[in-house]
Amino acid sequence: MNNIKNYFLKGLLYIVPVAAIVWVIIKSYTLLNGIIGDYLPENMKFLGIIILLIIITVFGYLGSILIASPINAFFQRTLNKFPLLKTIYTSVKDMMNTFVGKKKGFSEPVLVKIYENSTIERIGFVTNEDVESLNIKKGKVLIYMPHSYAISGQLFVVERKDVTPIDKSSGEIMKLIISGGVTEVHD
Repeated sequence: MNNIKNYFLKGLLYIVPVAAIVWVIIKSYTLLNGIIGDYLPENMKFLGIIILLIIITVFGYLGSILIASPINAFFQRTLNKFPLLKTIYTSVKDMMNTFVGKKKGFSEPVLVKIYENSTIERIGFVTNEDVESLNIKKGKVLIYMPHSYAISGQLFVVERKDVTPIDKSSGEIMKLIISGGVTEVHD
């Protein structure tokens, strides 16, 4: 029964923010269309969507200048009081930044030989080539291997000699892995 309750609460955590965003967009579009709809010709109704996108972008810009800095400072102070929460938050934030941030963490897709006397290889991504700060001997790299049909994965320390680069984009390789090999890789 506890598992069902936990899954329900987790489901709410996933659904509520998405539902709120969809609700705000629909209500905003309806309101905007009610205001400017009478002034637009029938074949120009799509302008309401474009205007809505512009308004949302302007709010995002103003929010990042006026609101985000003070809230971010408060949020950082709060995180410093809870080290476990800070660790989880920064890990998830860093993971998200590898996908959408400026520093792409999965930029080098590779094949990794799993066992010395085997032909089995796994697909992964070099995430860090400088492992000396971890007191790991030279010649090794960090490889992240995502799981299929999940957003999880495993991090391995691998001999560089057992790593073969793949000449495809990281995005295509990530789609291939997450789909379990079903997705076609394009050039």
